[in-house]
Amino acid sequence: MATAVKRRTKLNRYTNVPYDAYDGSAARQLKGSEVLQPRPMVRPKQRVVARPRVRVREAGAVSPFAVAGFLAVGVFAILLLFSYVKLTVTSQQIIDLRSEMTELRTEEAKLRAQYELAYDLESIEQEMTANGTMVKPQNGQSIYVDLSEPDSVTIFEQEEAAPGTAGFVDTIKSIVEEIVAYFS
Repeated sequence: MATAVKRRTKLNRYTNVPYDAYDGSAARQLKGSEVLQPRPMVRPKQRVVARPRVRVREAGAVSPFAVAGFLAVGVFAILLLFSYVKLTVTSQQIIDLRSEMTELRTEEAKLRAQYELAYDLESIEQEMTANGTMVKPQNGQSIYVDLSEPDSVTIFEQEEAAPGTAGFVDTIKSIVEEIVAYFS
């Protein structure tokens, strides 16, 4: 069984003649009067943008309100800048004062320790008893308080409030009497 193998050959796109069919002449052989021309490439038309004619307004005078507005914005910007500078200076002062406060607190702790060491109660007591200005108390001079009983309160001379309207009138009278006594 023989298989038929089809041999493909490349054809020239203009002449439909196989490339490998060169006969050795420099001129091309054309079949009949058939001459194929290459097609020109077609470019899409570019759309032309039409701009409407606009009348340009003439430059007018500068508005005094616009100048005043720009000056006000400038002044506010400068004031804002100065406030930021002042805030920064104040913050630095606060930091300096806090560091100084911590230094003073440590110095205070040292001075308190020295103060407590300077006043020794035993040495002061020996000095005062040696001079005779301070005498130790005798046994008869000491008084002891017995707090073993429970606490109780006794109120003497308590006024009883009158019920109803009479109590209200008495309260008003006492307030008026206190005011008159204050101003007299």
